Amino acid sequence: METELKDINLEPSKSKPQPQPQPEREQKPAPDDGSGKDDRPLLKSDSNRISTESIEELEKKFAAFVRNDVYGPMGRGELPLAEKVLLGIALVTLLPLRIVLAMTVLLSYYAVCRICTLFSAPNRDEEEEQEDFAHMGGWRRTVIVWSGRFLSRTMLFVLGFYWIKETYRILEQPQNDDKDQSEEPERPGAIISNHVSYLDILYHMSSSFSSFVAKRSVAKLPLIGLISKCLGCVFVQRESKSSDFKGVAGVVTERVREAHENKNAPIMMLFPEGTTTNGDFLLPFKTGAFLAGAPVLPVILRYPYQRFSPAWDSISGVRHVIFLLCQFVNFMEVTRLPVYYPSQEEKDDPKVYANNVRRLMAREGNLIMSDIGLAEKRVYHAALNGNNSLPSVLHQKDD
Repeated sequence: METELKDINLEPSKSKPQPQPQPEREQKPAPDDGSGKDDRPLLKSDSNRISTESIEELEKKFAAFVRNDVYGPMGRGELPLAEKVLLGIALVTLLPLRIVLAMTVLLSYYAVCRICTLFSAPNRDEEEEQEDFAHMGGWRRTVIVWSGRFLSRTMLFVLGFYWIKETYRILEQPQNDDKDQSEEPERPGAIISNHVSYLDILYHMSSSFSSFVAKRSVAKLPLIGLISKCLGCVFVQRESKSSDFKGVAGVVTERVREAHENKNAPIMMLFPEGTTTNGDFLLPFKTGAFLAGAPVLPVILRYPYQRFSPAWDSISGVRHVIFLLCQFVNFMEVTRLPVYYPSQEEKDDPKVYANNVRRLMAREGNLIMSDIGLAEKRVYHAALNGNNSLPSVLHQKDD
């Protein structure tokens, strides 16, 4: 997989190649941290240089992270005149209006969370440094959940997602002879979703108000910190290489098992790919969501577009938010699959369980299965940013 690095031409071409299917390859699994994210730092660089043509080669190799919209790689492509006019109008009209409305929604929900958590002690796990209000009961929890779902959908509306197409897929389920057919269906322990954008979180908040895995620093952010604790997020220290990761895997597994066994417990929402794609691909799954052996609910998200893609792949956060707010209408399509009940073999081997769920989602969502991951995404980003050295991670796997 090595590419000779020489003078990158950062001028994006006017026509971008469409994503090409990538052959599946058997991977050697690495230890899973349960967080659904790869937290290894960038590996050291070598002295090889990229050729001028290598950008197109990288786009073919790392097709899962390539933007194919009008705005081009990193959102810096040469725009047609009509698009420039639309963007200019939106910058002075739609953008400020949506910022004001979005901040109003955010502050409103923060006020709800603040009022409902007054005089209430959070649920604490001192050993794992976890803290949340998700296990609070009574009217306070009811208000937090239903107002959170309503305001999350309101936020999506403000961002231009005026309607969301939801499809409920019915599949033939294999019969389980060990289970009494008269029994009530088991509750899933986690929702499993492909990861395309930060907007995914808003949708899942509006539909199920589930808990997420987040960086520990999120808990300390103004406004967002309290909201994340009310969601019951599991906080991880991404930069750490300590035994904390084993603790995180244990916390996630415990929370998944708890949600499966207790209908009043908050359900976990996990992105087993560990990073975002352009929405056309499905990366290898990590096993953290499957360690408990509990049933899972697969959900597939897509963001159809004509001008700007809502996918957060190879574009900076600030630039992405501005262009998203300047787009008059945004679209989202959701495919909800039936609850997936693992076989005994899948319960015994989380890797088999994860791979089978991934194949099902790829087939039902018409997604291309890719064998690359976060490490390769960093290589592609480095090349787009004009980094003249190629990280040696290029020829390693991101398991």
